Amino acid sequence: MNESRLTDFIKAYDVRGLVPEQLDADAARAIGAAFARVVAIPDEAGGIVIGHDMRPSSPELSLAFAEGTRANGLDVTLIGLCSTDGLYYASGALDLPGAMFTASHNPAQYNGIKMCRSGARPVGQDTGLAEITAVAQAILDGAEPEVPEAAGDVTPGSIDERDLLADYGAFLRGLVDLSGSRPLTVVVDAGNGMGGHTVPSVLADLPLTIVPLYFELDGTFPNHEANPLEPENLRDLQRAVVEHGADIGLAFDGDADRCFVVDERGEPVSPSAITALVAAREIAKEVAEGVPAGDVAIVHNVISSRAVPEVVAEHGARAVRTRVGHSFIKAEMARAGAVFGGEHSAHYYFRDFWFADTGMLAAMHVLAALGEQSAPLSQLVAEYARYPASGEINSKVADTQAAVARILDWAPQDATQDHLDGLTLGSTSGPMWWINLRKSNTEPLLRLNVEAEDEATMRRVRDEALALIRQDA
Repeated sequence: MNESRLTDFIKAYDVRGLVPEQLDADAARAIGAAFARVVAIPDEAGGIVIGHDMRPSSPELSLAFAEGTRANGLDVTLIGLCSTDGLYYASGALDLPGAMFTASHNPAQYNGIKMCRSGARPVGQDTGLAEITAVAQAILDGAEPEVPEAAGDVTPGSIDERDLLADYGAFLRGLVDLSGSRPLTVVVDAGNGMGGHTVPSVLADLPLTIVPLYFELDGTFPNHEANPLEPENLRDLQRAVVEHGADIGLAFDGDADRCFVVDERGEPVSPSAITALVAAREIAKEVAEGVPAGDVAIVHNVISSRAVPEVVAEHGARAVRTRVGHSFIKAEMARAGAVFGGEHSAHYYFRDFWFADTGMLAAMHVLAALGEQSAPLSQLVAEYARYPASGEINSKVADTQAAVARILDWAPQDATQDHLDGLTLGSTSGPMWWINLRKSNTEPLLRLNVEAEDEATMRRVRDEALALIRQDA
């Protein structure tokens, strides 16, 4: 067993560490035992469900976690290879707590665990993860037994295997009907991640011609990192869309819970534009079912485009603004009874998917919207991509508080100001602009996002803000 402390690699929302230097079979087994005691047993769950991605270490680590839970009397259902949203489907459909072994888009030497309660309810630092960490560390330190002291009263659970891929696909197709779409050519870059496993099943037998890129499951990521948020990882997809004359390109990250979209010209479509498009569809669906538009809520985070709340308001629904991060989005969706939520990072959350995020369902909404009319994707999304934006720009600064103070001194006196998530400032006269400045929780970084009414204003505000932020860098 390695000597790494669990707090070194268990973060606010999940587990993510180097294998085997930090996360090894012993650590996974202890975390599984702790998960059983902190989450599954108190929640009176009869068992748990476990899935894993294509990383070489995933099968061994997931089995070790299963042994830790099984030893504490819980039955284990192993669903094998799956996307993260496939695990959320299993947790929701089976009404069981779940664990997904993945490090998402991280490099090959990493692995991790995303955990949830039954019904895909999140487990984060404030909802059980801190307690899981403490119990697991005590087990590793020998301060607590891996099985409770009354071990004679604990009957080990069973371990069964079950393939839910077809059920997952059928469930998603029941939420978005693509059968009436016009024929579309779709290039999909799976990045050697789990999209190569899920796309052929979910999108089979539909009027879609799929052009696959890197569908071979390979956790060493031989072609490019499975992180479409980085522009260089979209280049192969952009090139292939143009070469094949495709209608759309889709890029999934390593565990296929995020989806990025490229139009027919090979140009990336902003996740905020996708949020607005899907929001409009979900609002229309609710209204068609007799729900007053004013009773429909859509959640978005503080750095989503201003176009998102504008589109929501234009459809008569309520836009609910919240902090960045899946735990905040999911909690706010549950509180507001929201039908849909979107983030700038291409995480999309659906009430009808247990408030969990699923890139595949968002992709299906975009395919349906495109296939229901004759215009190209660039024209379809133009309505939702209204304002130039900087994207997120990270700056290393010695004194983050001083940098924020300089921005406050620079801002016009009549600028709007709020502190929901970092500092957000907005213009009240002249061309529209807003900036958001957020501190990293783990590094001396400031994250800047800027959006404006026009390109020239966006560039001016961005450059002035960056010069102040980096003044002492």
